[in-house]
Amino acid sequence: MRGSGQPDRLVVIGGGISGLSSAFYLLREAEKRGRDIQITIVDPAGRLGGKINTLKRDDFVIERGPDSFLARKNAIIDLAWDLGIEQELVGTNPAAKKSYILHKGKLHPMPPGLVLGIPTEISPFLKSGLISWGGKLRALLDFVLPARKEESDEALGDFLSRRLGDQMMERVAEPLLAGIYAGDLRKLSLQATFPQFRDAERKHRSLIRGMSANRRLAPAVAASASRLPASVRGSMFLTFKGGLTTMIEALDHALSGAERRIGVKAAAFRPNDPDEREESGRNAETEPEAGQTDGQAQPWAPYDILLSDGEIIQADGIVITAPAYDAAELLEPHMDTQALRAINYVSVANVVMAFNKRDIAEDFKGSGFVIPRSEGTTITACTWTSTKWLHSSPDDKVLLRCYIGRSGDEEVVDLPDSQLEDAVRRDIRDIMGITAVPLFTEITRLHKSMPQYPVGHVQQIAALRARMSAKLPGVWVTGAAFDGVGLPDCIRQGREAASRVYDAITKRK
Repeated sequence: MRGSGQPDRLVVIGGGISGLSSAFYLLREAEKRGRDIQITIVDPAGRLGGKINTLKRDDFVIERGPDSFLARKNAIIDLAWDLGIEQELVGTNPAAKKSYILHKGKLHPMPPGLVLGIPTEISPFLKSGLISWGGKLRALLDFVLPARKEESDEALGDFLSRRLGDQMMERVAEPLLAGIYAGDLRKLSLQATFPQFRDAERKHRSLIRGMSANRRLAPAVAASASRLPASVRGSMFLTFKGGLTTMIEALDHALSGAERRIGVKAAAFRPNDPDEREESGRNAETEPEAGQTDGQAQPWAPYDILLSDGEIIQADGIVITAPAYDAAELLEPHMDTQALRAINYVSVANVVMAFNKRDIAEDFKGSGFVIPRSEGTTITACTWTSTKWLHSSPDDKVLLRCYIGRSGDEEVVDLPDSQLEDAVRRDIRDIMGITAVPLFTEITRLHKSMPQYPVGHVQQIAALRARMSAKLPGVWVTGAAFDGVGLPDCIRQGREAASRVYDAITKRK
């Protein structure tokens, strides 16, 4: 076995926000436990950050991937403080709180009190033109319908239709909630996406009544739990003044002592049995790594990781944050990975357009709009970025970000640039009356970027991890495909991964 003076060698597979968070908190865990550590980050991309990618162009701040995060989720706020970048946080424009839903080609304001597509204020909901009177009466049946007795998981769309009716699900909830996952609500797991809905039904019998109660509690909970700087309190969404890349750069700096294998893929790994090594004549204590040139022998570690360039690196513990399909390839030689193969991915794109403000007839006061599937548009949503985020654009310019692609409608993502731009311009002309020629257009395609949690996902992943703990101690799999796709969720999972892996390797040593 290894000598006590050797550092713990941890390998993080994946250099996105989940991987970088895992590596950062592995350092914290080592410090807390008084242990030396050597971290290696492996990622096939040519840069760190994964989908986070901020473009600075002509005094615009443009996000090519995610553009913000929920302020109430404290994992990312805690990380900002840990990195010393909390003063870089910026909130949304308080004058741009209105948002809209497209219905029959017209933008309708979202009714006040609408929370994740659930009406928590009845009077504004009844006045909305989004839903017919028949649909409104069906939604109000939620107050008298019994709660479902079965404890098993169900599809999110089926749950919402059961509680509020098809109109509410399709015209209001679907464009709002599916936008988070670019998914089909009839196939997404309720437990894995919005378990608070089921909790509300179980506790209050009514989804509307339960979400109303949660809304009343939310300000007190946020005030007691959040470490938000005073300048951004009250904003539902946050980002950083210089874009989300600010966080990646800070993590990169904090991890400056970590080894990097960038542009190289982790092709496979294997348990490193010292008895088998001795039987085969290999030195279990001092076998060198493949590709090693300094002549120094490396002490034994429980796992060998084979990289795509032929190098072999050793690890006491491994955190796998690659997409589920890549994680499945790594784990399949060792165990059943059906739970990972069941996670499908959707491809999406975003099209960002900049305009001179003087060329736009209407001065938009809201933050943007979402679009139900039934409208038949190319775009699924649009953010009035320069209105929502005042730091993102010069005062005399307008910046729009349009979203493309969702489950069942992914082919449009790969249209040629010119065709995709024409389709987007046609939609914003018809919806907002914008006929001006953009100053520039930035198109970003994110292939297989949105994981879809199937019904039963929570139980299947729990069973997979239990098998991993028994068979591959010190190996943990995590990331957006597991327990939340938002940036705070990924960071929280990275912190949990660091603790889990360190618990396993310290038990073993």
